[in-house]
Amino acid sequence: MIELLQFRHSPYNEKVRWALDLKRLPHRRRSLLPGPHMGVVKKLTGRTQTPVLILDDGSIVAGSARILDWLERQHPEPRLMPDDPAQGEAALALQRRFDEDITPRIRRAVLDALLRRPRFFAAVFGEAESALKQGLYSLIVPLAAPLVRKGNGITGAAAIAAGIAAGFEGLDLVATAGQTYLVGGRFGIADITAAAALATLVRPDNSPMQSPQPVGAEFAELMARYRNHPGATWVRRIYADHRGASADFEGASPY
Repeated sequence: MIELLQFRHSPYNEKVRWALDLKRLPHRRRSLLPGPHMGVVKKLTGRTQTPVLILDDGSIVAGSARILDWLERQHPEPRLMPDDPAQGEAALALQRRFDEDITPRIRRAVLDALLRRPRFFAAVFGEAESALKQGLYSLIVPLAAPLVRKGNGITGAAAIAAGIAAGFEGLDLVATAGQTYLVGGRFGIADITAAAALATLVRPDNSPMQSPQPVGAEFAELMARYRNHPGATWVRRIYADHRGASADFEGASPY
């Protein structure tokens, strides 16, 4: 069976989970803990980023954009790319804008807030683990924090401020869609990409991106900045109408 190696509560992984669920492709999910994941992922891909899809024949597809492209080619229904070539290019351009610019900047603000509360950081990324393992993991978070900050460009207050600004930039962009979709007049890859990225800030209720409770104070303050933005309303609507899952799972898919 196909296996997805993932982080919980990561927008890139959420994109892939969402597409797999929509296409109802049987697979297994294995959640990894940031830091300890490096040995597993690097052995498979030569890099340390998730998501990673291990196919039935043992071949690897790494990175959310590559995985979604593979899914569209190998399992085309329901289609997530527009039929019109120009609209398809627009959807991919929007995916690149989030994947390569907006989302990495948002991540700096998110990780900074999470790292200030090691127990909450452990709850977010160790959601699939026992309370004991989460507690043990929280003890190594402060030790790993400098590497996490360096690896994600969290160089100081200016980088965090840029991350906060990127959240507003992304929400401003989707707010222009109003009650519709971002490209081509129907739900697709652009909506999944944008909604998953912004769900790290909006945290839609009854979704796999809902925050574990209780929420760390610094992260709650970050979320409050965006709560009433029109773009946050768009994210919540897209999740309510199209996500179709209230929580993530571990192990074999239920379909």
